Amino acid sequence: MTIFRLHREQLVRQPLHDVFEFFARPENLAVITPPWLGFRILTPSPILMKKGTVIDYSIRVMGVRVRWQSLISAYDPLHGFTDEQLKGPYSFWHHTHDFAETDGGTLITDEIQYAMPFGPIGQIGQKLIVQRQLEEIFHHRARVIERIFDSQDGH
Repeated sequence: MTIFRLHREQLVRQPLHDVFEFFARPENLAVITPPWLGFRILTPSPILMKKGTVIDYSIRVMGVRVRWQSLISAYDPLHGFTDEQLKGPYSFWHHTHDFAETDGGTLITDEIQYAMPFGPIGQIGQKLIVQRQLEEIFHHRARVIERIFDSQDGH
């Protein structure tokens, strides 16, 4: 199985506590996800974020609604958390979210490791479609996060 990686960093000019609290509410994932993914959380709100939390949601993949189930496998308040796909479109998905206080605000770091299903066909799909889509998703996410946190009063 070939593991692909995506690494992103973003500085937001808000306190660590405020930024982490936003990301610790799974419902906010719908706010930062591009509309074309048709993201829907299926787990009833409120969702308590902690190690062991399982979250069910669905997305559209090439026009087809796909269910995705994630496990919060690590949770360290104010520092980060990890979600892992239990069921979904990837053979493997491991997403670490890290948060660090800096002089300018909070540094958000996303480290995603993923693998495609369907062997060589999946790897071709990753190169032609999936890699670009993940880049677009995280570009969209960065723009929305910037808008959300830039619109808040500085602390």
